[in-house]
Amino acid sequence: MSQKNYSLSELTSHIEKVIKVNFDEPLWIRAEISELREKNGHCYLELIEKDETNDTLKARVKASIWASTFRLLKPYFEESTNQQLRPGLSVLIAATVEYHGLYGISLNIKDIDPTFTLGAQAKRRLEIIRQLESDGVMDMNKSIEFPLLPQRLAIISSATAAGYEDFMNQLHQHPSNFAFYTRLFPAIMQGDQASSSIIGCLEEIFSNIELFDVVILIRGGGASTDLACFDDYELALNCAQFPLPIIAGIGHQRDLSIVDMVVHSSVKTPTAAAALLTDTLSELEEKVVDLHHEICNLASSIVAREQQKIADIRWKIKNALHQKSRDKFVELEQLKMRMKSKLYVLLNQHENQLKLYQSAIERHSPAAMLKYGYTITSQAGLRITSVQQLQPNIPITTLFPDGQAESMLIPEE
Repeated sequence: MSQKNYSLSELTSHIEKVIKVNFDEPLWIRAEISELREKNGHCYLELIEKDETNDTLKARVKASIWASTFRLLKPYFEESTNQQLRPGLSVLIAATVEYHGLYGISLNIKDIDPTFTLGAQAKRRLEIIRQLESDGVMDMNKSIEFPLLPQRLAIISSATAAGYEDFMNQLHQHPSNFAFYTRLFPAIMQGDQASSSIIGCLEEIFSNIELFDVVILIRGGGASTDLACFDDYELALNCAQFPLPIIAGIGHQRDLSIVDMVVHSSVKTPTAAAALLTDTLSELEEKVVDLHHEICNLASSIVAREQQKIADIRWKIKNALHQKSRDKFVELEQLKMRMKSKLYVLLNQHENQLKLYQSAIERHSPAAMLKYGYTITSQAGLRITSVQQLQPNIPITTLFPDGQAESMLIPEE
């Protein structure tokens, strides 16, 4: 019995006809985007499906959205979901099935249902929150005691972000002129690489953790589609377990990200993050001033009370000299000495308390921070915090831990 044979092109042509007959209308298909690139207005994708139990691949197909459709679908999807079309998203697409003898099966996408992606994202977000709760880390960073004087700041941000500039301006232009010592750890703050970039910064800070009081995580304003990285499980896990308190000001105005939920303090903007620090120091300054006044008033009250007692004793002594023996006079003198001793002890206790507060403030003073390798630069008696403040031909004084050096800015002719 003879068997019919086909050339390869005859076979592929036959498959193409079968697919056209059986898939003549668009189908709604659930898949995950694993790759996406745009070229000449077109969008080329790779769609996959994973096994929910072990995350292994079950299927992979190429897909495309031609420019005439993509320029309408893209803004519609992003406006509806508040996020960009990107790898990792679960999507529900309407597509026609196409087959080419050289390129195999592909999908031509005609429509995308944004409500499916929103549901998938919400489900994934809830799964991450539950996993963090199961890990027992949701409140770990929040439980860290906030430092009394949060002045040594490790800042994670893009060096060119407007939010970073806003933070620094708010910090150093505060009327009280508090001293802050800052170090920037540059990071990518949006996109697929943002999570690993920020985690890398946290690891670098951890290796120098004794130099810092708090970590500041900030970014400038932008589209809410750029905030997806702050719902990443690994980033949230690293923030939750970090041993220094983290203040997040990532420039959003609506929903909290998962990172916002796990850090010590979350504020809306970088400027608000700076205000949190200056407000903390202002409150401490007010407490110290109030305590100083309280101690002074208490000391004055004790002195006045004891002086009155001494005056009363003297009056009694004068009367006793006329009525009682010399022994009574000695007894009153002893009482006088005991009262003086009591007054001395009370005043000494309050003096020691003032010294403790003074010592705490001195440990965080600009002079004390010289020991950590910082320098203080001044010109004409004013502290210099930016090269823009330097004036030519005026002596510049730079303080080091072991002395000072003089220099001068000479203008170019």
